[in-house]
Amino acid sequence: MVHIGGAVPAGAAGATGAGIGARPYVELTFDAQGDAGPGAREAVFGIEATDLLVFAHGWNSDRSTAIRLFDRFFAPFADLVGTGVRLGYVGVVWPSIRFSDEPIPDFDARGAMGGAGEPGHGTALDAATRRALGTFWPGRAAELDRIAELLEERPTGEVDFSEFGALVRELAGVDGVGTGDDLAAAFAPREVPDFLSGDVLRVCREFTEALAEAGATFPGDGHGTGDSPGPGLSMGGGMRTLWNGAKEVLRQATYYQMKARAGVVGEHGLGPLLAELAGRRPALRVHLIGHSFGGRVVSFSLRALPSGARNVKSLTVLQGAFSHYAFADSLPHDGGRGGALRGLQGRVDGPLTACHSPYDSSLKVFYPLASRMAGDSAGLLGFDERWGAIGHDGVRGVPGAPRLTLDAALRGGLPAAGCVSVDAGSVVRRGGAPSGAHSDICHEELARLVVVAGRMGR
Repeated sequence: MVHIGGAVPAGAAGATGAGIGARPYVELTFDAQGDAGPGAREAVFGIEATDLLVFAHGWNSDRSTAIRLFDRFFAPFADLVGTGVRLGYVGVVWPSIRFSDEPIPDFDARGAMGGAGEPGHGTALDAATRRALGTFWPGRAAELDRIAELLEERPTGEVDFSEFGALVRELAGVDGVGTGDDLAAAFAPREVPDFLSGDVLRVCREFTEALAEAGATFPGDGHGTGDSPGPGLSMGGGMRTLWNGAKEVLRQATYYQMKARAGVVGEHGLGPLLAELAGRRPALRVHLIGHSFGGRVVSFSLRALPSGARNVKSLTVLQGAFSHYAFADSLPHDGGRGGALRGLQGRVDGPLTACHSPYDSSLKVFYPLASRMAGDSAGLLGFDERWGAIGHDGVRGVPGAPRLTLDAALRGGLPAAGCVSVDAGSVVRRGGAPSGAHSDICHEELARLVVVAGRMGR
């Protein structure tokens, strides 16, 4: 691993070098409303550099995982940039949650966290995940304990699934009560997706089948061949198997809240900081990088940039967990509407690059399933096309946006401006169920792509 000399800006609250070899480095931590400590903001403004790499982590991260991700991703850059480039590094930490049974390539193996998550059926919440849920949804210990009990016991009654569904809905705040982020609701009222409003048994079946499609297996527990998610579901083992889908519903409920939260942190936290940075350090070149929902964080930060700001020189989204129509002027299924970030690629003084991979089962399989609205069909577009993620198949609905392989982008370069999709499946391809290759992003080739996008190379 390459380590870069230098020091973290001293005396700054919220700035730390613990676990990070890249220097100078500032950890920029936001709360769910997009507020950051003033010390961290000043530390960012004070970084001595020509080019600033700003990286926002994704959904399946606690702080320690995010720090390791920043360290590994930043490591190659010092050897890739030109001699006139002096790099600074910012790690954007925002409130997300880690399901520790979801493997991350090269970080830890499934089950490494230990605790109660080791039973054969695999639906119980391990100790680390239960603690994380308690932090994510504070003050809801009774509801979480009951959910954990249901996932551990896997009862076969429809009433038990109904209870589970009601508890998850309450935690997600979809009935106007619960723990939804107030600012997220105020600035971007959320539609309730079908998986949180539809028939619970149907939804659990759909997610169980999706897990099987993503390569998950469901070991038996003495109920014979009934533990199959396929057709012919019967009482007993089959109903017990649906708790695999129920656990995925819980996971997606946290993502539902994080999706709104990521937009708030980007627009009302990171964006205003970048706007102020443009005024205070106009010569500092900023390169935004976001993984998964972190891609949503950095992309929504563009909303807060004044139209004349030219300090963001590139924006790279790695396996972005938001709509592939986000930058579209007009939606193919609703010509009167555009994407949530329509035209905002124009606020990047360089390319907006969306890396995608066919091996990302989290975005290929689960994102469209969790994004579908109740009573809303895909129509003529098809399910994946209507609800697809930018990290699955790149930018859609932006005329003239090039589509390149990673090798072609590294050999021939990227456009000087506008959206471009890069198929990174040549390197982003490892990972087990349920997420597949969603978190397989620590590759030198992707660091080189950021360097090419930012015109920082030798």
